[in-house]
Amino acid sequence: MEHLPDTQILASELESTLIKYYNIGEDEWRIGKKTVDVTVWRKPSEEFGGFLYKTQGIVKETPNRIVDYIRPGPHRLQWDSLMTTLDIVEEFQQQGCCMMHYTTAGQLWNIISPREFIDFSYTTDYKDGLLSCGISVESEEKQSNFVRGFNHPCGWFCIPLKSNPERSILTGFIQSDLRGMLPQSVVDSAMANSLVNFYKELRSGLKAKI
Repeated sequence: MEHLPDTQILASELESTLIKYYNIGEDEWRIGKKTVDVTVWRKPSEEFGGFLYKTQGIVKETPNRIVDYIRPGPHRLQWDSLMTTLDIVEEFQQQGCCMMHYTTAGQLWNIISPREFIDFSYTTDYKDGLLSCGISVESEEKQSNFVRGFNHPCGWFCIPLKSNPERSILTGFIQSDLRGMLPQSVVDSAMANSLVNFYKELRSGLKAKI
């Protein structure tokens, strides 16, 4: 694994990048998929040749509980069908920081084969809610049956509704380079569908109190 920069600096830079995404004007986004309770937008990424996706929906829970189900930890594998393994490989003194290795299932009838990622993850307070964000790091160690993907700065903002603190607005920013020889149209379809499904499965997991 590459030598990481100071985790405090990395966490601060990651947080600043996600806040910048959060403040991008509505006119810069183009709708990629819309359902009754989830919307997915996209715009060209400044990090790589693909897209930065934004997704938003309301979840009937408090930010602390929602983020406990999203960030690295025991809950995530219990409800997220896309994620097949998740291991915290290193924890840091900087509060809310860890290194994780995870794998994902194949998508679109395995047109997109299983992927693996090694990510630095950081969770922190944001306004009245929480921000959980991450970025991939390069590593020479690779599993032969997985394609190594790379997450450019990604994250989830979870803010309680002022009108009802027991409900939260969950806003995500995802820009994953899946690598491999994949047409952009296939990646777009997979990303939009998986982000909509993310909310569906998260809500079910929270409701079941896994």
